[in-house]
Order: sequence, then structure tokens, then C-alpha cells
Amino acid sequence: LITFHDQALMAMFLISFLILYALSSTLTTKLTNTNITDAQEMETIWTILPAVILILIALPSLRILYMTDEINNPSFTIKSIGHQWYWTYEYTDYGGLIFNSYMLPPLFLNPGDLRLLEVDNRVVLPIEAPVRMMITSQDVLHSWTIPTLGLKTDAVPGRLNQTVFTATRPGVYYGQCSEICGANHSFMPIVAELIPLKIFEMGPVFTL
Repeated sequence: LITFHDQALMAMFLISFLILYALSSTLTTKLTNTNITDAQEMETIWTILPAVILILIALPSLRILYMTDEINNPSFTIKSIGHQWYWTYEYTDYGGLIFNSYMLPPLFLNPGDLRLLEVDNRVVLPIEAPVRMMITSQDVLHSWTIPTLGLKTDAVPGRLNQTVFTATRPGVYYGQCSEICGANHSFMPIVAELIPLKIFEMGPVFTL
């Protein structure tokens, strides 16, 4: 992914430099060459060449896109179900642990808690381990989104979507339903607490 980024950036740099050079030379010179005022060969070249460049950029881009969607042997699987207007989490690898996650009302917030973003039960996840999230909905369209983790997957009734991620830093990550699922769609926040794998496997973190 980094190599593709560098190559695409270099191609954009060369194209931009060529266009700026052509513009500057056109604006600064007073000479006119009547031989290129109707050059079919040149028009063919500057039509085909950009198409070839776009194809060379698109092919590795599509390959990387499909590679990032592949899910190979995740360490943990957690199911998230969207409701109006809260989330239900199922830890299928831990004896079917199920709990609901509601937004905390302002009267129940502790000092330092974020208003409209804090929940009563956070979803606890390990770092440095591939985690697969199975996401669906029970009523209407929702979207399980945590921007700081780069996660956004729609929760569709009757459909099971999945996404995988591997976090590298512990901490508390906040998100919200980013689908217009009803009047209170902005009041169903998502809070993921990422902790080291050793602490995650100890078990007491699941005491709600």
C-alpha cells in the first residue's frame, strides 16, 4: 500500500510538472507554430497516454482494495447488532456473552466523559490481534462507525456484513451511527476500549 501510494504520488507529480511547464511556456512565448495547430497525431497521443496512465494506476489500486477486504483467520469474532437506538454486542468466542450498549444521559456522566458519546457498556477489544466485526441490524439501516480506527460498515436488516481490523495502540475510541436511521440516530454512540491482549484474556474486563 505504501509503495502504491509513492508510485501514484510520483505519477501525479510528473503530470502536474508537465502541465505547469506547458502552461508557462504557452503564456511566456510569443512564437506561433502553424504546424501544430491541427496536429491529429498529438491529439491522439495526449488522449491515449492519460488513459494508459489511469489504467496503470487503477489495476494495482483494485488489487490492494480486494486484499484489504480479505479476512484470514481472525483471532476474535464479535457481533454487533443495531437497534433503535442502541447497540447489542455478542462475544461469540467467550461463551456467548451478550450485552446492550446505551448512551449515557447527561445526568449520569462522570467528570471528563464526552456528552452524547459515552455509553454504559463499552465494547472491549484487544490490540495487536486481528478482530472480525460481524455487523447487522434488527430494524432499520444503521452504520457501525469508528473514524479513528478507519471503520465504517453498514448494518443492514437481514444481511451480515463484516470488517476486520488490527489496532496497535490502547485507548478509548469513540464513534456514532453515521446512517440516518431515525429521529435519534445521532444518539446511539459507539465506544471501543482497546486493551493489551494479556489483559483481555484475563476475563474480568467482561464484568458489566
